Amino acid sequence: MNHYKEMQPGSKPIKRAYVALMLWFVGRAIEAAARVDGVVKAEFDGLSPGFTFSLGVMPQGPTMIVGKDDQGLVRYRGWDPEGQKIDLKMKIKNLEGAILMFTFQESTALATARNRLIVDGEVPAACAIVRVLDIVEVYLLPKLIAKLAVKRYPDWFFGEKIRNRIRIYAGAVFGL
Repeated sequence: MNHYKEMQPGSKPIKRAYVALMLWFVGRAIEAAARVDGVVKAEFDGLSPGFTFSLGVMPQGPTMIVGKDDQGLVRYRGWDPEGQKIDLKMKIKNLEGAILMFTFQESTALATARNRLIVDGEVPAACAIVRVLDIVEVYLLPKLIAKLAVKRYPDWFFGEKIRNRIRIYAGAVFGL
């Protein structure tokens, strides 16, 4: 009766590498945005001291970890959760869901509504992190794409948005 060959799913190395690169860049951009943007800084100030969160893809990553240090500064902490106390774990259920989110075909709010995102931690903290992700996406993406990636596109002063965008890109790429 068992005359069939067991099929293993493909590893999808290009998709996995793309998502890993995006998580690395977004993690570093969150760190830079917390220094540049007052709203992002205020969201993190509202979280508990030493707060750390992770955003990753199930079942085996990739993952990004971002948290506040002892001085209250937001830091990108890499991809390895080993030995780190993580207060909020946000996981995308599969690589395909992560591709939809990180190719900006689907917003974080829509992904949550379609049950692609699992949250392990406090709901208010998760909402704050989703707001931070939305702000960072607006800074990183052109307006045409950012409108697809966020629920509401903010009405910011153009000069300030461009100045902050440059500072966030420089901080994400060069660690400034």
